[in-house]
Amino acid sequence: MSIDQKIVAKIATLARIKIPAEEQAHVAGELSNILNWVEQLNEVNVEGVEPLASVNDSSLRMRKDVVNDGGYAQNILANAPAKTADFFTVPKVVE
Repeated sequence: MSIDQKIVAKIATLARIKIPAEEQAHVAGELSNILNWVEQLNEVNVEGVEPLASVNDSSLRMRKDVVNDGGYAQNILANAPAKTADFFTVPKVVE
């Protein structure tokens, strides 16, 4: 696929970036090279290949969902400036 300076100017406008006129020819050549490389990927035979998110065929180790520390609510609330039952009380900030 070939990209010319007119297309580069339109892409720059849509992307809201400024590409000086003297650099547009260079950018057009670079974008054309990138698109040509992407077109080469269409030649690869991927029939029967499952899509992957990672090349590692592994999963996360799971652990039991148990409480291993806690039960300190009263100790923590002892330092609170204001409290109601088992909760901190804070001043209203939104009116």
